[in-house]
Amino acid sequence: MKTIGLLGGMSWESTQLYYRKLNEGVRDALGGLHSAKIVLVSVDFQEIEAMQRRGDWIGAGQALAKASRQVEAAGADFLLLCTNTMHKVAGDIQEAITIPLLHIADATAERVSATGFKTLGLLGTRFTMEEDFYRGRLVESHGLDVLVPPDRDREIVHRIIFDELCLGRVKDASREAYLRIMRDLRERGAQGVIEGCTEIVTLVQQRHTEIPLFDTTAIHAEQAVREALG
Repeated sequence: MKTIGLLGGMSWESTQLYYRKLNEGVRDALGGLHSAKIVLVSVDFQEIEAMQRRGDWIGAGQALAKASRQVEAAGADFLLLCTNTMHKVAGDIQEAITIPLLHIADATAERVSATGFKTLGLLGTRFTMEEDFYRGRLVESHGLDVLVPPDRDREIVHRIIFDELCLGRVKDASREAYLRIMRDLRERGAQGVIEGCTEIVTLVQQRHTEIPLFDTTAIHAEQAVREALG
């Protein structure tokens, strides 16, 4: 079994989901008392979020590159960045290490493509919804058509992530807001919705809607289990 490297803490609310899903996946595959071999470095999200807010992506890339080297030095065979948004600096991270970085957008696109869907809605932080590092990768590398909410709804989605979900707060009113935004995306032609922030699954799960959802946290973790056991 390979050792899975995790670069987490962005936020720790979703990093704990990764840890659980990875161990459950290995247990289900191998049975008995098997669990995943994991190396985890968890950063202080307050520091990273401050860099996001002031647009210091160079500093953020340097900080995460340093942390990724710690993961590799601890014995990881490959790396998962436990966040969608910070894949904006995925290039900086991959350049800093010699082990592979499994990109969350690639894993998600492969799952979407397996369903035969072509047009997807995308929810996440405003960085993920508005910039090309994620949305553009889905379009240009995987041939998907990606829809995002209008400005006002993007602000709602972003605010709920940072003010509530990253703090472990799950509110019914916020779930209803997300479900309404998802329905609007479907009316515009989305065949499903990518939950492009690792915390969104704590608010909206498939049981809440008939719209097909793509939980990026689960998809990323499942890909890592396959890689670890392959």
